[in-house]
Amino acid sequence: MATHYDAIVVGSGPNGLAAAITLAQAGKSVCVFEAREVIGGGARSAELTLPGFLHDVCAAIHPLALSSRFFRSLSLEQYGLEWIEPLAALAHPLDDGTAMVLERSIEATGETLGCDAQAYCSLMDPLVTNWDTLSDVLLGPLRPQTFRHPWLMALFGLKALRSAKGLTRQLFRGERAPAMFAGMAAHSFLPLDQRLSAAFGLMLGTSGHAVGWPIPRGGSQMIVNALAAYLRSLGGEIITDFEVKSIDSLPPARVLLFDVTPRQLLCIAGSHFSEAYRRSLQRYRYGPGVFKVDYALDGPIPWKAGDCLRAGTVHLGGTFGEIATAERQVARGQLPERPFVLLAQQSLFDPTRAPEGKQTVWAYCHVPNGSDCDMSERIESQIERFAPGFRDRILAKHTLTTSELEAYNANYVGGDINGGLANLMQFFARPAFRPVPYSTSAKNIYICSSSTPPSGGVHG
Repeated sequence: MATHYDAIVVGSGPNGLAAAITLAQAGKSVCVFEAREVIGGGARSAELTLPGFLHDVCAAIHPLALSSRFFRSLSLEQYGLEWIEPLAALAHPLDDGTAMVLERSIEATGETLGCDAQAYCSLMDPLVTNWDTLSDVLLGPLRPQTFRHPWLMALFGLKALRSAKGLTRQLFRGERAPAMFAGMAAHSFLPLDQRLSAAFGLMLGTSGHAVGWPIPRGGSQMIVNALAAYLRSLGGEIITDFEVKSIDSLPPARVLLFDVTPRQLLCIAGSHFSEAYRRSLQRYRYGPGVFKVDYALDGPIPWKAGDCLRAGTVHLGGTFGEIATAERQVARGQLPERPFVLLAQQSLFDPTRAPEGKQTVWAYCHVPNGSDCDMSERIESQIERFAPGFRDRILAKHTLTTSELEAYNANYVGGDINGGLANLMQFFARPAFRPVPYSTSAKNIYICSSSTPPSGGVHG
């Protein structure tokens, strides 16, 4: 470890490593400090259930990585990163034994949406056509130049500012398209009748058509391993098993960047900030938490809808109304009997994840922030609803409550994996109202976590 650096980054998640790489590319001396023995933040992988079964501890599917200008600018395949695109990005089964499927082809997707096929194609066609420009705007802070493209505001922004409920009621007549859109919009952790929930459905749907929802061969850990290898090739350093509790514990540096949430930033550096900025960070709100469960299975999930076996991600929640009810209950501090379940089945497409003939399953549902209720039975009931016999294939499982997630990664405050509530207020003030949201009131201290634009996800 050197005695002085141009920049120090605290936290080795994808955002922290992206910040370190950007500085190292500019010729700056950089050191990353990580509290745990293994780098990765929300992109770690481990054998959580049985030997030979590799599970993603948090992030699993990465629709924004291939849309990110930062990731596209790197040749991470030279450092062992290989992306796998499942046959379909998403399946959303219904009780009748059929499923809506998010394909790369908009038209093929429309064929699974019944009477709303044409309306869906009309919605998605212009967004997918302009995705390169649109994604550059969406995966960054709100800047004055954002408004230099009024057609972008008309194309995406006006719809994105709406609620998922309002947008789907206007556009669709049937049950299938609203249900699929609800599952994507629920990634917002917002009630589906709340403004901005539509943005997540539009963004995830468009990225599914434009670039797919890929998975990294060998687990999400391979993403951060590749980023770390590239950083070291630029001369950057990484120090693990070093928990930063105070700025005073760090070596001298010209600038400090923190891949942490406002809560940790206040604890580590609060005395360096103005009173007004401290109050802003104290007012920052965290969203619902998650209850997560990983399974080792003795074979694939026996889906009633065979198309689910083509998808890397499966959304389980039924109709728009059912998903909206579950998300509304969570927002009110209640535990839904039928939670909306996000499920990934990476081993169907990546044989490195499980022994031959076996499978892994990754799943979670939303719960009130800080709730430590064990939701595994309710999650399994939702899977059984669409895949009778699922329980018979379970060899082992591993669960994480909200408090266990926060103990694993301090950025998951109350189990919030998004780095804070993504409502309309915190769209503009993430984490505070500032011209440059990554800056703080201390001129040499910056925040670079999912508590800044564009919120959660692996995108750099």
